[in-house]
Order: sequence, then structure tokens, then C-alpha cells
Amino acid sequence: MGFLRLLWARPTVLLIGLAIGVVIGLNLAPDTVSPPPPPAVAAAIPKTPVEVGRTSKAPLIAATPASPDVRLQLTKLAMSGRTLNVGVFGDSLGDGVWAALYRDLHGDKGFNVIRLSQVSTGLSRYNYVDVQQKTVGQLAARHIDIAVFMFGANDQQGIVQDGKIYPFGTDGWKVAYGHRVDNLVNTLRQQGAVVYWLGLPKMESHRFDNGASLINAVLAQHMAALGVEFLPTVALTSDENGDYSAYLAETGSKTKKLMRANDGIHMSMAGYLRIAAPAAGAIRRDLASAAPPAQIAPAPVTAPGAVTMPPSAADARP
Repeated sequence: MGFLRLLWARPTVLLIGLAIGVVIGLNLAPDTVSPPPPPAVAAAIPKTPVEVGRTSKAPLIAATPASPDVRLQLTKLAMSGRTLNVGVFGDSLGDGVWAALYRDLHGDKGFNVIRLSQVSTGLSRYNYVDVQQKTVGQLAARHIDIAVFMFGANDQQGIVQDGKIYPFGTDGWKVAYGHRVDNLVNTLRQQGAVVYWLGLPKMESHRFDNGASLINAVLAQHMAALGVEFLPTVALTSDENGDYSAYLAETGSKTKKLMRANDGIHMSMAGYLRIAAPAAGAIRRDLASAAPPAQIAPAPVTAPGAVTMPPSAADARP
């Protein structure tokens, strides 16, 4: 009781005692807890797109026709008479295009649709997946006659090249991105493939849509220079006012169908069929127009009043 009375009368004594005990305990306790590791330093690459305009009302990009050299290659493919390998390259959007083209073209005995796309890839971060090297390896394993590309879902970030960082949307980024696009197209052409490139669709986020418009502009410019047919998809994925809408009416119908995924970037299966249809149509159209007309023997020309005699036995001799 005397000790309690002392503490009650002098609370400072209790506080001093507790402090001394804590210090002694810390010194005597074993060091069993390791310090946390230092936080990882993130790469100095901007992951958000820069603003390229205050509005998402970007001008529509016209389709690019194929060059004469491509027409010649199409003629060779049309005359081959064999099943053509259609390779679909891209990211997660390209994966959906592959599924749509498989449904559209694979039923035709003239096409074998091959999935060469991979989710979570792109043309900006070759330090993660080098798409160029991956494509070279894929072509070494199989021959591709027709290539369909769709990249861009993951490309609104900086490019690291030759020890330099080019933030998304800058002139340096456009040059580096275009160089990678050119390399892919030329790699396929060296194997004799005909290339088609699909543009990015309308995006729900205005900021992401502005970035997609920038990528589409770079792609359209390089496809025109390369003579590759560029197939824009913005008009196909916009409503009657040119705005984003998850529900769109199918051609020839007023009934609207869900075309987009919840993220406002990807498509539903109906949406992928919608944006892949121009590629399937272009492939069929180009092969049909490149095929030479059937050789038909001309009818014999006879003078008026003349009688055409059947061939004699002598005529049939070798």
C-alpha cells in the first residue's frame, strides 16, 4: 500500500520507471525483425497520355489503298490455288480481331486463320516484350501469306530507345513508334506477305481517345508511305453524332447491340466482328480482283454463208 500511495502522490516516478524499462527491453531483445526492403524505383516513363487536344472530336482518317507492288503479290496469292495462312498480330485488341476473323474466314476453305497476337504487349515497351523479335521468331516457325495488325491498347506511354526516353506524343516518340511499325511491315513483306493494319477504335475516356487519335494518325501516315491498306475503325465504333457509345446499331438494323467492354477500350464479341469485318472484306475483295480472268477460247469466226465443216480424221492426226 505504501508503494501505491507513493505512485499516487508522485505519478512522475511511474513514468520514469516505464521509460527505463522500455529502453532496457529494447536493448536486450534479439533483432529478429529484418528492416523492410527499399521501395523499387519506377521507370521514368510517363504512363499517362499527354493531351493532344481539348476535344475528342478528332478528324476521321481515310482508308489507304494498296500499292502496285502489293497488287502483284495479291495476284500471286490468288493464282496459287492453296489455302492461305492469315496471321493476326497485335495486343489484346488484336486477340479479339483474331477471334472475329477466325469466325469470319476460317469457314472458307481458302483461309487458315492463325493467332499470333499476345495480350499485354505493344510497340512502346520493347523492354517488356520485344514484338519485333517475337514476330521474327513466329515467321521462322510458319509461313504467313496475309498479315492483319492491330496494336495500340498499351502504347500510350513513353518509348525507351538508344538510352533515351521519348514521352508519349512527342516528336521523338512519333519517330520511334513509326520506325517500329515500319520494321514490322517490312519483316512481313520480306516473307512475301500482304499486310493490312486496323486503326484503334473510339475510346470512352476523352483523354485516352485523344491518345488513340494520335496513334491512328501516326499509323495512317506510315501505312500511306508503305503502301499498306489502313483500315480505320473510329467511324464504326461511334454513334450517329460521332461520340462514344457502348451500344451501336448493326448495319441495316435499328436495334442496338452491346459492342464494347466495360473498360471503354476493348470490344464485345459483336464489336470485334464489327471492326474485323472491313479486314475480312478487304482480303476477299483484293484476292478476287487480283485473280486473272478465266481463259476462254474465242469462238471461231466464219464468213457469211460459209459452212463450218467438222474436223476430218486427217486434221486429228498429230
